[in-house]
Amino acid sequence: MDQSLLLWSGFAAFIVAMLALDIGVFHRKAHVVGMREALSWTAAWIGLALAFNAGVWYWLGSGAALEFLASYLVEKSLSIDNVFVFILIFSYFETPPAYHHKVLFWGILGAIVARTIFIVGGLALLAMFHWTMYVFGAFLLVTGISMMRRKREAGGPDGSLVIRLARRWLRVTEQYDHDRFFLKRDGRWFATPLFLVLLAVESSDVIFAVDSIPAVFAVTREPFIVYSSNIFAMLGLRALYFAVAGFMQSFHYLHYGFASIIVILGVKMLLSDVYPVPIAASLALIGLILIAAIVASIVKPLRREGLIAPPPLRP
Repeated sequence: MDQSLLLWSGFAAFIVAMLALDIGVFHRKAHVVGMREALSWTAAWIGLALAFNAGVWYWLGSGAALEFLASYLVEKSLSIDNVFVFILIFSYFETPPAYHHKVLFWGILGAIVARTIFIVGGLALLAMFHWTMYVFGAFLLVTGISMMRRKREAGGPDGSLVIRLARRWLRVTEQYDHDRFFLKRDGRWFATPLFLVLLAVESSDVIFAVDSIPAVFAVTREPFIVYSSNIFAMLGLRALYFAVAGFMQSFHYLHYGFASIIVILGVKMLLSDVYPVPIAASLALIGLILIAAIVASIVKPLRREGLIAPPPLRP
């Protein structure tokens, strides 16, 4: 069997198996995910990603393994911004904690489909039109600078276009009905507020994918590496949310760290024809930026009281 076909089919089977195991065995009943469970799942997903990285090293070589590790680190880091937005969405809609996992499961499942389309389209553009590399690079540069300058101000997800259209075209109940997205009353179907929460989660991830996927293109353009690193970061996002939703708000400088990474990757893409930055150097720089942002947050905590508002959705 062709090695490429074996890799793609094996990875697809792995995704299906893990999603089925997650929703069909470990989270068959709605419950509040505790810290111990969340940390265990986070460690499991990171362990699986590292084990997969070892497999990439064996099958595709050390260069591909370093590209996967750097791409996974970029996606995992940028996905922390998703956590802040999830906090905002669940808080705004007053979603019971027991239903968070179901929303995130279906939201991330939809995100996998959307990101697959984005990755295929982006790689096709890069293959057909070399100049799109500079478009992606400039976009990352502008986005990163914009993120640095933008203040963390909370914005209501109920005002987003997707939610406004849903409220206009769907009949929505006032109250949650357990963990159901839809229910039937008097022969008519109604959406519950939980479905609006799902729409908010889905639409926010599409916005985040617009800059996170080009950021990975700055690291590698090998389709299997881009896709697998993206999916591993997404599969572990639910566990990451439950593990860090509380204390991660203390790391207020991470937002600037993420912006710096996006700017650097944008510059790397713009200069790729002049000076291709070694992947090991990119990996080391990304790690140093994240460590510096975490240390700075600990050394210089915010003076004001209260929770740090999640960042507005990136354009």
